[in-house]
Amino acid sequence: MKIDLEAERLEILKRYRKLLRTAKPYLKDDDAKEIKKAFLLSAEAHKEMRRKSGEPYIYHPLAVAQICVEEIGLGPTSIIAALLHDVVEDTDTTLQEIEKMFNPKIAQIIDGLTKIAGTFEYGTSQQAENFRKMLLTLSDDIRVILIKLADRLHNMRTLESMAKEKQLKIASETIYLYAPLAHRLGLNAIKTELEDLGLKFTETEAYKEIAHKLMENKQNRESFVDQFIRPIKKSLDERGMKYTIKGRPKSIYSIYNKIKKSNTPFEKIYDLFAIRVVLDVPVEREKGECWEVYSIVTDHYRPNPSRLKDWVSTPKSNGYESLHTTVMSMPFGNDKEGRWVEVQIRTKRMDEIAEKGVAAHFKYKGTDTRTSQAFESWLSQVREALEMNDKSQSAVELVDDIKNSLYHEEVFVFTPKGKLVVLQAGATALDFAFEIHSEVGSHCIGAKVGGKLVPLSHKLSNGDQLEILTSSKQKPSEDWLRIVTTTKAKARIKDCIKEDNKGYLIQGRDVVEARLKHLGYPNLTLELTNQLRAYFNAKDANDLFYRFGKAYISVDQLKHWKSDKEMHERKQAEKSIKAPIVDSKSFKKEMQQVEKNRKESDILLIGEDMDKVDYTLAKCCNPISGDEVFGFVTINEGIKIHRTTCPNSPELLSRHGDRVIKAQWTSQIQMSFVVELTIRGIDRVGLVNDVTRVISDELKVNITALSIGVKDGLFEGKISLMIQDTSHLENLVSELEMVAGVIEVARED
Repeated sequence: MKIDLEAERLEILKRYRKLLRTAKPYLKDDDAKEIKKAFLLSAEAHKEMRRKSGEPYIYHPLAVAQICVEEIGLGPTSIIAALLHDVVEDTDTTLQEIEKMFNPKIAQIIDGLTKIAGTFEYGTSQQAENFRKMLLTLSDDIRVILIKLADRLHNMRTLESMAKEKQLKIASETIYLYAPLAHRLGLNAIKTELEDLGLKFTETEAYKEIAHKLMENKQNRESFVDQFIRPIKKSLDERGMKYTIKGRPKSIYSIYNKIKKSNTPFEKIYDLFAIRVVLDVPVEREKGECWEVYSIVTDHYRPNPSRLKDWVSTPKSNGYESLHTTVMSMPFGNDKEGRWVEVQIRTKRMDEIAEKGVAAHFKYKGTDTRTSQAFESWLSQVREALEMNDKSQSAVELVDDIKNSLYHEEVFVFTPKGKLVVLQAGATALDFAFEIHSEVGSHCIGAKVGGKLVPLSHKLSNGDQLEILTSSKQKPSEDWLRIVTTTKAKARIKDCIKEDNKGYLIQGRDVVEARLKHLGYPNLTLELTNQLRAYFNAKDANDLFYRFGKAYISVDQLKHWKSDKEMHERKQAEKSIKAPIVDSKSFKKEMQQVEKNRKESDILLIGEDMDKVDYTLAKCCNPISGDEVFGFVTINEGIKIHRTTCPNSPELLSRHGDRVIKAQWTSQIQMSFVVELTIRGIDRVGLVNDVTRVISDELKVNITALSIGVKDGLFEGKISLMIQDTSHLENLVSELEMVAGVIEVARED
């Protein structure tokens, strides 16, 4: 196909001019000239490059810059950095040249956005290292992460043109890390879109089904909203309030999660949308008028007292402010009964902060001290936690700690002097102690809540007032890591433990090296260390040597490791695998050598390739023929086949994308797989007999295990069966659902 270069040139200029028009309110002095200079440099640097879709590469940096200014509200520095964010990584242009052409700040931001080049030790994660590098820039400039989120959002919007396994890796990483990060930075619109797009590529059928059903009932939903808001609008108009009011559908991802968590079909989920009232009032009148609207809403509809959320008086730590209530509506239209409806009440300022997050927070900085204090408090916590983590903690460990602190509700507690402290829900008295001061946390022996003595593990509730008790003899222990939930507390405890454990690490390494020499291994190489880590299930090398040093693992166990290793190597030799497969590249190389005629030689055919590569089906998700799957190269157990919907897949794909390979089922070999089903329903005489008759007699399916429990007239059974493929399973589930009394049949992960 011939490319129309002139049409492309005009389209590039059109997109560039749109960017300048959108940015105009943010520009002053020579900003437009600097943006033009960045655009010309980027266009020249990327002129020979094209995206997977075939489009000119410059479309991407222009789109990222457009998202930065239009959807996040960032200024000229971020626009320039967004235009240049791939230049250093993909071309010969250096950071020093960019610093000379622009300024050190822009060079610093681009450095934070540039992926770490080079090779990584086996067992580490390139994604985690890059994420660590980006997170560490929080202490310098938060715009790095905002631009990275814009970059990820555009990549997700254009993911259709990528290969399937790439889609899976990028989408899983987005749901696992980037959507929670957007949530924590208050970027609600971006978080929602990232989650929905992530679901579109990881669970395509579920996404399409929910999207289709939302479209089907759109008219009924709109009719319901119109009738619901009519009396509220009338009352607001009578009081002369300036407002907008609308119904917003819940995101596909949040509906999917609700279906999955509560085992409720789409048709039975009633809170598919929320009503939002946005007031146009000055800052000083915001709180009073939000509560006035709450009063109006509850005059017309009865509220659920347990579902009132007041984030106007106490904003969330990402700056989010809103008043939420859930009320019971009257039956409207096709509804035969009332339904619960969530109503969100906020002002224009609060709405902008809720949608654009941190960028809007800085825009309003100084106009509302509550929001500023809450956000700055959270930012300082993250910075402190990051600064406490040095290279002695693995990037994977750091990402896990940060990731766990991204998505959470919050708990509001007080010091003895009445100072408010915001912590993540599930935080304990020990978390609170570390939040007050690291020294207070390190010497904490207990706490008092309302004058009553509580242990370190006491989970905090909203409104608790805490007094921390300390002792100079107290010091952190490993058990404390199981008590705390906040990143800051975990990082400080790990630092203290590391100091104490250095001796055990050295001792452990010495005994391992000595025993290995005795067993015929003169040097403790990186490969040997990784094999030992996998065998003894250690998180990293330090964890391995520490456990030997503390004698948690007996040094005699190394004899068992050696014999198991030799047996494994004999099996590998029998399969004639010349070199160990350690990542997707070495797998492709191996497959190209063993089968040169296959068109797609980098795909593992499950059922055919067992004699060529060492693979097994993962027990965590029990994949069966017909499931969408991928292969994952483990450290010491060959390739494991996982379902794309496996509970562990987001973590594997996000941390170690370089060890993921394409896999598909072959139709040439008949196989049987173990599947676990959970059956729920209303108990009756003969029900178990009917269920087993359908399975064994009518469908001739072999049952390998069966357990049934009955409580208060309801039964729940777990059945393990031998299934051929997904169509066989679907047929079985359909038949079981037709048995009288059976309400639900679900496949277990």
